[in-house]
Formats: sequence, C-alpha cells, structure tokens
Amino acid sequence: MPDIIVDLPAAFFPATTPTPYCRADFGPDFHWGVAAAAYQTEGAWNQRGKGPSIWDEFVRRPGRIRRGETAKIAADFYHRWPQDLELLYQMGIPDFRFSVAWSRVMPQGTGAVNAAGMDFYDRLIDGCLECHITPWVTLYHWDLPAALQRRGGWTNPDVVGWFTDYAQRVAARLGDRVQHWMVLNEPMVFVGAGQLLGLHAPGKRSLGGFLASVHHAALAQAEGGRALRAALPATARIGTTFSCSQVTPWRPTLPRDVRATRRADALLNRLFVEPALGLGYPVADLPLLSWLDRYHRPGDEARLPFAFDFLGVQNYTREVVRYSPFVPLAWASLVGAKQRGVPYTQMGWEVYPESLYHMLHQFGAYANVPRLLVTENGAAFPDTVTAAGCIPDAGRRAYLRAAIGQVLRARREGVPVDGYFAWSFTDNFEWAEGYEPRFGLVGVDFATQQRTVKESGRWYQRFLAGEKVEQNAGPLLESARGLPAARK
Repeated sequence: MPDIIVDLPAAFFPATTPTPYCRADFGPDFHWGVAAAAYQTEGAWNQRGKGPSIWDEFVRRPGRIRRGETAKIAADFYHRWPQDLELLYQMGIPDFRFSVAWSRVMPQGTGAVNAAGMDFYDRLIDGCLECHITPWVTLYHWDLPAALQRRGGWTNPDVVGWFTDYAQRVAARLGDRVQHWMVLNEPMVFVGAGQLLGLHAPGKRSLGGFLASVHHAALAQAEGGRALRAALPATARIGTTFSCSQVTPWRPTLPRDVRATRRADALLNRLFVEPALGLGYPVADLPLLSWLDRYHRPGDEARLPFAFDFLGVQNYTREVVRYSPFVPLAWASLVGAKQRGVPYTQMGWEVYPESLYHMLHQFGAYANVPRLLVTENGAAFPDTVTAAGCIPDAGRRAYLRAAIGQVLRARREGVPVDGYFAWSFTDNFEWAEGYEPRFGLVGVDFATQQRTVKESGRWYQRFLAGEKVEQNAGPLLESARGLPAARK
C-alpha cells in the first residue's frame, strides 16, 4: 500500500503533545532502547545446528510472503552482531531488546540443547555488557520450532510444558548476566494471525485452533513467568508484552458500533492481559470467549495469573471499528485509514501517535497493574537514499518525536510508565510483508548488508544526549554529517 505521508511534520504533532521536552524530563531511571527479533534479523536459518521454525517453513509456501521473500539471511545479525553492537554504542542507546530463537537453542523444541546456538546468545550478551548496553531478552517472538508444530504447536496443551522447559534452560544459562526478561511477544498477534486468519505462520484458519491456542498461550505466559522466577536471581525483572490499539467507534452515536468497539477492545487489547492480572478472560464483553472452557483442564484458572514485574505495551496506531454481521467472534470490522482519508504508513496503519497515550492510560488503570514499559513503537515509511548516502526520513523522525511526547504526557499524569523502546533498531524482515516496510532507525541494504543510520536514528541519538524537542524545531532534513562521538 503506498504511503501518503511525504513531508508533513506538523501533522504528527497533536495539540496534546507536550513540547518542549527532553530526556531529563523522564527522570534518571527511565529506560531507553531499541528492539529487534531473532527471526526478523538473525538469518543463518540452518547454520550450526539450528532447527527450522514454523516461519522457516511458512516462507516457502507460494503466495504467503510478498514477492516470495524469505528470512534466510535477513539482516545477517547472526554474523554481524559485533558491528551492530558497536553501532548501538556509538548511537548512545543504553538498552537493547532482542529475542532468543527457540529452535536455535533446542532444534526439536524439547530434549537436547544445541550448544552452538546457546553459545551464540552467550557471546551476544557478553558483547552487550562489554559495550555498556543492557540486554533485555524475549523468550518467544513467534518462531515456534517446526518440530513442535508437527505435534500440534500452540493447539496442544503440552506446549505449556515444552515452553517452560525451554524457559528454564535459557534462564539457567543466561540468567547470571541478564536482569530483564520478557516471556511472550504479542500473543494476540501470533495466535490471531497464525491460527485464525492464516496470515502468519503456521497459516491455520480455525476457530477451534485459535481458541485452544489462546488458552495455551495464556497459560504459557504465566507458567513461563513462574519458570523464570524459579531459575533467576531475586533481582531479575520479569515481564511480558502485549499488542494493543486504541479502539474507537466509526459512528459513536450508533449503539451497534459502540458495542462492536467494546468487543474489539476485549479481543485486541484485553484477552491476554486480564488473565495475567487475575481478572480472567473478558467474557462479559466478548461472550464467545466462553467457548474457551472447552480447553480448560482442572486447575487452569489458578494457573493463569502471574505477578509480573512489568508489562510491555506495544502500540503503533488506533483502530476505528464498526459493526459487521460477517465477522464471527467479535461481529466487528475495522475501517481502514485509507477509507477514512487519514494519513497512513507503509503498513496501512493510521498515523496516530496519541493512541500510545490512550493505551498507556488504559493499561495503567488496572487496579493491580505493575510498572509499564513501551517495548515497541515506531512507524514504517519508504526511505530514499540520497546521492551522499544519507536517509532523510522526516516522517519517521517526526512520528517518534510525537510518540515519545505522548509517553511523557501519560507519565506526567501518573501512569506508571518507565521505559520506551523504538521498533526497530535496523530494517528487517517484516513477516508476511517481506522487506518492503522499513521500520528501522538504521537502514539496511539487504543486497550488501551495509548499515546507514537514518536521520531518525541520528535524532534519537541526539535526544538521548540531551537535545530538547521543540514542536517547530527547524528543518527536518539536515545536512549530512558523521555520527557524534560516543558518550560512554
């Protein structure tokens, strides 16, 4: 889908964005970082004992990935991580979130550990610490071992035990140096897109498979937290992450659109966080979730909650919802940004950074919520490399400035938000969309693997060094210059 934002920086700044602001306004203990995922960046899909994941098999199916692209090489992070850590160091980014590939460390998903795979993450973490970068490890970012999919994957109740065993083994090896852990990445996305819509691996379309996967992922979310708690030092901080979008009715005065919005909110935003908080599934607002009872085993209700130390909020846009008699489960459909005539990104998502503020408030309103962190936020825009080799990505830079301002707005209003991680560090393989959508602060030429820090990355570097953000901060497209010296 073509992007209709070219150079409209004012459109990215809602009137509610607090300006001016700077890093110091967030306090000295606020976490600043960037995020990445193993499958999207590592490549080396079959090297040194790694087993195939469901995505390694999914990308080989005709028509599943735009332009038939694969992540066999991706951003080649497996081989280039020392240079990438050096780049993080030079950019002054103190925190780096990345995931462990389950099939790299346990090729069959259970049983023997692949020593070479575990060694890779061992070296990566040591490298982070040598560069004074704090590692944040995500255990599961969508890449289930293919061997486990052949045994039913997330539809098999045994997946909870498979996952907790994997979690314990990774924690036992890396937990002496990693203080920050995340259990699952966006369970609603990997079960929804993978088990109900068939858009992501493993490409299934089954309501029963979706509901079974929901329950087993919710259990794995909590049991994974308990496995980490048992294996890690008492000082370790354990969290998990949730995709979320502010949802608003297409026609606010039409009761059926309002009810559809409530159902969509239960499905998109509340389905996994509320069981973790001890509130159970949001059946009252989405009655078809009562069918989850079919997949419960004795004692499951008591196993769903876990006292996480933090929750990761991952937000990119808002969704406008209307009633639809043709969409089972939620009886709701989304009214796209293009249809509404509003600015949108390469992903077709409305440019609406204020959604992050609203979702922080929504999550922060739970009575027993722990601390929050924004563990993903960003925007994909088409990039152009100038003759001088620069990438002047005005839209992405303006989006980040506005979104971070919305985090400050929520924090000043008492929302317990303690961190912000931009998605993503580098351009990467964007799942079914292939390589076209560009989220990175650092551009990657996938033909040569050359890295180029975009203007948004240079801006983030200057912001972390103390530069103040003004709403009208002068020209967005600045002359090319080298990276400032490291400030470590």
